[in-house]
Amino acid sequence: MADMFRLTPVSAFTDNYIWVLHDHRRAIAVDPGDAAPLQAWLAQQQLQLEAVWVTHHHADHIGGLPALLAAWPGLAVYGPPDIPAVTHPCGQGSTVPAFGRAAQVLAIPGHTANHLAYYLAPHLLCGDTLFGAGCGRVFDGTMTDLFHSLQSLAVLPADTLCYPAHEYTLSNLAFAAAVEPGNHAITARLQRDQATRAANLPTLPTLLADELATNPFLRTTQAAVSHAAQQHAGQEITHEEGIFATLRQWKNNF
Repeated sequence: MADMFRLTPVSAFTDNYIWVLHDHRRAIAVDPGDAAPLQAWLAQQQLQLEAVWVTHHHADHIGGLPALLAAWPGLAVYGPPDIPAVTHPCGQGSTVPAFGRAAQVLAIPGHTANHLAYYLAPHLLCGDTLFGAGCGRVFDGTMTDLFHSLQSLAVLPADTLCYPAHEYTLSNLAFAAAVEPGNHAITARLQRDQATRAANLPTLPTLLADELATNPFLRTTQAAVSHAAQQHAGQEITHEEGIFATLRQWKNNF
């Protein structure tokens, strides 16, 4: 069945996307860090904001909530229970309404301890956990959490469309190419996405199949990735989570 809604990115700050699910009259905004660009876009499209989905508590994801709640009294805000502006706390196993369908809420901690994703197949709103060709840094979550969260996303259907909250794809692909210089899928994707950005278009959403082929954080079992991580660390690493942690530390300083 074809979706009865569309997904559009509204740019905020330097590299954030506020993803908006919308039909011809209603809208759901994901991670509105800044109210102004979202409100301008909604007004231009003549859309009524009926809900907000929040993935985690960082300011560039929730900063617009006070203004939105003031402008839209009764606005339903779904998200982690420890965020004060959330009106409908949710977590792993919850569902949230979306245009007559139900989106699944997935707990994917690591970047933060409270990080959620929203999965309305084939669409995955993944916040700062999974990026184009990369993943989020660990803030108040743990490396173990982040590793397992990405593993849980990797087993979703390969045709899943992933909607990260930041345009980080090109810098992530530069790192991916350093990890796997012989990976032709990375080279091809870099050329394609460089052309996309040159045209001032988003590289997102990204197909999970492409992430599995090019994202080093989802490729920790690949011999080339494991070898590169051990070379970088200067020591033998015998378990997959250790490879992952080494890659994340490497990327932090790349």
